[in-house]
Amino acid sequence: MPGRLRITQVKSTISHIARNRATIKALGLHGIGSTVEVADNEATRGMARQVRFLVTVEEISDTSNKEKAK
Repeated sequence: MPGRLRITQVKSTISHIARNRATIKALGLHGIGSTVEVADNEATRGMARQVRFLVTVEEISDTSNKEKAK
């Protein structure tokens, strides 16, 4: 699974269990609209799946990153 994932928080963690809040924090998200790009591996996919009702996930291909660098 090479590549990266773009994860965006779309809902608040208010009134959600502490485990969900901790997962959002571990992903590096800080609030609604916050976006991070993380490595595409089993661990990050598992965290994103655990809070899938709070975030959106997009796959980023390596070619798009190379184009941005130019």
